[in-house]
Amino acid sequence: MTGEGNVTWGYMIAWEFRPKGGAASQFEEAYGPQGVWAKFFAQGKGFIATELNRDLKDASRYLTLDLWVSKEAHERFLAEHGGEYRAIDAQCEALTEQENELGRFERLGR
Repeated sequence: MTGEGNVTWGYMIAWEFRPKGGAASQFEEAYGPQGVWAKFFAQGKGFIATELNRDLKDASRYLTLDLWVSKEAHERFLAEHGGEYRAIDAQCEALTEQENELGRFERLGR
């Protein structure tokens, strides 16, 4: 799902997940590009897309990439929608056994 058309991302948050046993399809639905997170973020000005990736060597390991035009756009969105973010996070927690933020990245050479 793309919120800003063909705009190039400038800020990315990478997360690593391991869904609970038997919850992989529900996890993929919730965290995929048409899932609850992408639809939620799409409300924000500056959101580009959410990508869901599965590890080819370890099918129980997933990587999500949340792409924004800037760090400021992401922070503004969280400031405006923090309560809803926490509510979705609490709901989706039932789908995962492990969640790690891998980092926040700035795109270079734009």
